[in-house]
Amino acid sequence: MPHFNRNPPATAAAASRGPATSRAASKKSAEISSGDEKFRALKKELSSKKQLYEDPDFPAQPKSIFYSRQPPRPFEWKRPHELCDNPRFFVGGASRFDVRQGELGDCWLLAAVASLSMHPQLFDLVVPQDQDFTDADYCGVVRFRFWQFGEWTDVLVDDRLPTYNNRLVFMHSTDSNEFWSALLEKAYAKMMGSYEALKGGSASEAMEDFTGGITEFYDLRQNTPPSLFQTMVKANKRSSLMGCSIEADPNQIEAQLSNGLIMGGGEPARQEGRRPVAAHPQPVGNEAEWKGAWGDSSPEWSILSEDEKKKMGLSFDDDGEFWMSFQDFCSNFQKLEICHLGPDSLNEEQLGAPDKNKRRWEALTHNSAWRKRVSAGGCRNYLDTFWTNPQFRVKVIDPDEDDDENKGSIIVGLMQKNMRKKRSEGLDLHTIGYAIYRIKDGDDRPLDLNARLAWRRRRRFINLREVCGRHKLDPGTYVIVPSTFEPNQEAEFLLRIYSETKNESGEMDEVTTVEEVQPDREPTAQEKAQEKALKEAFQKIAGEDMEVDAYELRDIVNTAFQKEFKFDGFSVETCRSMVALMDVDQSGKLGFDEFKTLWNDLRLWKTVFKKYDSDKSGNFNSYELRQALNAVGFRVNNKIFSCLVMRYATREGIIEFDDYVLCCVRLKTVFETFKAQPKDGQGKATFSQEEFLQTIIYV
Repeated sequence: MPHFNRNPPATAAAASRGPATSRAASKKSAEISSGDEKFRALKKELSSKKQLYEDPDFPAQPKSIFYSRQPPRPFEWKRPHELCDNPRFFVGGASRFDVRQGELGDCWLLAAVASLSMHPQLFDLVVPQDQDFTDADYCGVVRFRFWQFGEWTDVLVDDRLPTYNNRLVFMHSTDSNEFWSALLEKAYAKMMGSYEALKGGSASEAMEDFTGGITEFYDLRQNTPPSLFQTMVKANKRSSLMGCSIEADPNQIEAQLSNGLIMGGGEPARQEGRRPVAAHPQPVGNEAEWKGAWGDSSPEWSILSEDEKKKMGLSFDDDGEFWMSFQDFCSNFQKLEICHLGPDSLNEEQLGAPDKNKRRWEALTHNSAWRKRVSAGGCRNYLDTFWTNPQFRVKVIDPDEDDDENKGSIIVGLMQKNMRKKRSEGLDLHTIGYAIYRIKDGDDRPLDLNARLAWRRRRRFINLREVCGRHKLDPGTYVIVPSTFEPNQEAEFLLRIYSETKNESGEMDEVTTVEEVQPDREPTAQEKAQEKALKEAFQKIAGEDMEVDAYELRDIVNTAFQKEFKFDGFSVETCRSMVALMDVDQSGKLGFDEFKTLWNDLRLWKTVFKKYDSDKSGNFNSYELRQALNAVGFRVNNKIFSCLVMRYATREGIIEFDDYVLCCVRLKTVFETFKAQPKDGQGKATFSQEEFLQTIIYV
């Protein structure tokens, strides 16, 4: 593992300390307490039956190892006591030197595990200490805790592990009778669906699952930010985990360079002291070390006294841990990941006495989703649909501490959910990113197609589980628009916003309401002639009572509209809803005055439809539906709009003219029904059961 001092650089395995919000702390405590109770109950049940646990959700079968093929050799699943005489969960406690890589390509996970082991409070949260194979109530079950998309989850597994020739196949410990690391990997594989699902990844992914933190990425091959060292020092004070790596050689697994560094391995990094030296660990399970300045055999160490070396805890063992200068660190490593802790991580009780120099970030979280044809608008390359993506307001209130620029820093993390687990279904990570715009304070209405905002910030689109960026902004209000690169790609996501001071945020959503909209022009001569012809047709069809039912109404409106549209005409169902809209006395018929009011609505809805039916096809897509509804006065929030698309669009997301009119008719009916009902003090309408059923059925 590298250490630096430029102070040696910053620690790849640290954890940010500071007060967590009481809500996050109490929520995590409740989740842990619930997990404890379930674990104890399961052990009690197994003990009473004198059974060893066999996990039904992650069976000792090939499908738990590989989802795309059969194992290359016949693996045997064995419990620790079948592999050695004195199995222990820990031998001499947990250490980053415990972990050794097996046959699985998950060095990214090993690096995160090594970083985790350097922080006892975090480690104890993920790997509960109250379990061993020598316990009187041993029953073959072990448990771990992982953070998943805003929730701490207990994962229980049996202690059967894949072996070949009586040796563990995958991750294992240096001591052959220590099993915490192998079982931790198994629990993580269960959460992801299989061992194979762990192939290929970034240390940041596991760091976040071990801490609930948020990880920002630095590409050291590009221009290294001049403030990087200060960023790492501050991250170390906040106990942030850090990891660094060199891009792998596609033709060789973990190739060793002439300078001693390993390609493709993830390593924890650690900032130490105040000297121009840095140290950095190698991939766990590999004792190769840096051979340059400040390496173990470097003459630079001769300038330090023995007392200084002792204070630093200096060791020149072949353990994969070494020192290097900050300049060499930036020149030789290609990627740096810093995982900052927030309220989902350690609480004050776990941290001990509050330390003003070890503060945690403040965090805001939003769970949402991109839904095909509704809220999956793609990136800014698709301006017609980009505005339909979910949008989130954030208020940058106070400038950073020690910041002379009067700017506030926020770290934005956009994480797509459960995509690694879906690899077995043939799915993979989407390419995701986000854009940030400055808006006026107090402006809560979502951006729409007509918004002309100057672009402010964006995060490069990339196919990782999470994209993350740090942004320095003037105090004010901003809107974050997360999206996939291409439109109509579905996924659930978690948006997190970290700041050094308390912040405000919320989803930008429409307030559901209806506005009176009048046609923006006088009727044309053709339309006036049409109205006169309609009146004559109405009188002819209505007969002596001067009223029409839904079937007669269909004949009238189809005669008029099929002259303008190539469509199959209005359905009986649509015409029934038209009657219900105007039929106050529920007679099932319309008089001419009611028909005339309906006709004015139809004329408005027709005009708007023509505006958005640019190709004259007689239909438009679901993205255009929202614009059309806004144009005729209907504003609905995202949940209601999603319901409308599911109800009135085809499988391909097409809105036919008949369905569009039916949607408008029913929206107007329910708005007017709600308006007519008595309200309580909070503006909520009151319905009896009979009134509710009568209203819903007749609409």
